[in-house]
Amino acid sequence: MSECLFHLAAAGFEAARRLPALPVDHRSHGLHGHSFLARVGADLPPGWASFPGAETGMLGDALRACVGELDYRDLNEHMALPTDENLARWVRNRLGVPGIVGVGIRSSQDQGVDLDVDDQVRVWRRFRFEAAHRLPNVPQGHQCGRMHGHGFEIRVHADQASAGRRTGVDGDRLAALWAPVGAELDHSCLNDIRGLENPTSELLSHWLWQRLKPELPALCGVTVQETATAGCHYDGYHYSIWKDQRFEGALRLAGAPAGDARRRLHGHSYLLRLYLTAPLDPVLGWTLDFGDVKSLFKPVYECLDHRRLDELADLSGADPASLTLWIRETAAPILPQLDRIDLSTRPGCGASLCWGPPGRAVPI
Repeated sequence: MSECLFHLAAAGFEAARRLPALPVDHRSHGLHGHSFLARVGADLPPGWASFPGAETGMLGDALRACVGELDYRDLNEHMALPTDENLARWVRNRLGVPGIVGVGIRSSQDQGVDLDVDDQVRVWRRFRFEAAHRLPNVPQGHQCGRMHGHGFEIRVHADQASAGRRTGVDGDRLAALWAPVGAELDHSCLNDIRGLENPTSELLSHWLWQRLKPELPALCGVTVQETATAGCHYDGYHYSIWKDQRFEGALRLAGAPAGDARRRLHGHSYLLRLYLTAPLDPVLGWTLDFGDVKSLFKPVYECLDHRRLDELADLSGADPASLTLWIRETAAPILPQLDRIDLSTRPGCGASLCWGPPGRAVPI
């Protein structure tokens, strides 16, 4: 198994743009604006940061300085065609940080692109529908066996097969393909839909894949977010579920220089996302019960929540990267299906630790 540790940063900027390659009557052909969000993941070399533990902060500083050149600007003055894809390439080329493995640009809450280390671009768009369901095969007394409902969020990912060309798969194309599928799902009981008699997140993602793939050969992933803290990503081969946990922790970074605020005792509200990959249970229709993941992880969670993190036993440092390594070692015996950990101190900023066979990647 390979292990990859990435530092993550995110930064927003406000900018206007025109996309002249689009039809004249398209809403994005003329001058308009967005609140953009840029994200980056980097495999930073040892010694790059000013001190161990400063990596995430310095990566964030570099990204903010980079996109600061675009903030409150007309993007067409910086590039001829400022699509999300071209913005991602612009950021990657100007960031000046070693080991970049991914750059993402979100032009709205519901769409964006991801550019990976192999120069592949994946376009994504998010959709939502409201539906009821129950899981008929769960043990008696399980809460999911009762009829209930969710506001499901779906993210459709597609390879940008026309890299370097002026057109390709875009958010409008994804929206047009989604429209009949979303109409069938919205305000329905999923159990009544053929093929969704047991509508777990995993089987829903598979059903969506089967519906969309024939019309969209470039489809490379379907993400189903069932609740605010849990969901499933399916790439046509593997199911990767996630479960979010939030905890409150105090720390100080002993390696920070005198006068640096991080050397003082301070704290964060952390977001921890656990990713797990396992075979699909043919009866239950899921890989793992989200509730079981939370229960099994509870002993580790209790070591983190409302604690002073830099005093944890066997912890090399209290920065996000060191904490992800500690969580992996501590949780591995009780959650052997775990194969990725994301830990953020603020939205989009932190560390991601991934391991296991290649080909199961969820976007950074």
